Amino acid sequence: MTRYMQTAFLRGLLPVMLLLSAWSTTFASPQVIDRIVATVNGRVILQSDLDEALSYEALLSNRSLAKFSDEDRRVVLDRLIDQELLREQMKSAEFKHATDAEVAARVAEARKQYPQGASDDGWRAILAGCQITEKDLLSHVQLQIDVMRLVDARLRPAAQIDAKSIEAYYRDQFVPKLKASGAGDVPLDEVSGKIRELLTQEKVSEMLVSWLQTLRSEGDVHVPGRTLSSMEPGAQAR
Repeated sequence: MTRYMQTAFLRGLLPVMLLLSAWSTTFASPQVIDRIVATVNGRVILQSDLDEALSYEALLSNRSLAKFSDEDRRVVLDRLIDQELLREQMKSAEFKHATDAEVAARVAEARKQYPQGASDDGWRAILAGCQITEKDLLSHVQLQIDVMRLVDARLRPAAQIDAKSIEAYYRDQFVPKLKASGAGDVPLDEVSGKIRELLTQEKVSEMLVSWLQTLRSEGDVHVPGRTLSSMEPGAQAR
């Protein structure tokens, strides 16, 4: 075979060899495919999204990911579904979105849970241990603040608390707890504002559960292996 023929032969063989090599790599070392854990009105929630949310939860609660039970994971997935439903509502809602300074302040509060978080190197080590990046953490915190403000803007105006409800709470719950602790009497006028806010937050939480149930029933939410009746709105506030 002449040198020219050898060269031509090798040139023709090279693409075949590269193709066989690619096939060999594909079948010998298959990549892990990110599976779908839920769909919300056509938007896919992947296992990687759930893993990231679990890492965020672990960081805020100062828990190890290994200690999360199956029930914990279900609750976090339900919270992801709720957040996606509420994220869609943001498109048509008017409220003040979280600023970079507000997000940074919330992260600073989270760092206080960890003594080693006082230094930047220590904080980075904590994030690495929770398997979450600084960028992802900031995104999660921003979304959390925005969701809470959306809920507040949408529901708080309808959460009206009258004077009788405040007086009933003061008489039936506040005063008995005060006496049980051995503290002195506190006039209603001094705590009526705090009681009103507490009752307002409780009312907003009740309305939020109802709102989320409506969004789920009116939307298209699907979790493989679970029926709609077994899916409950997750807790939003932390």
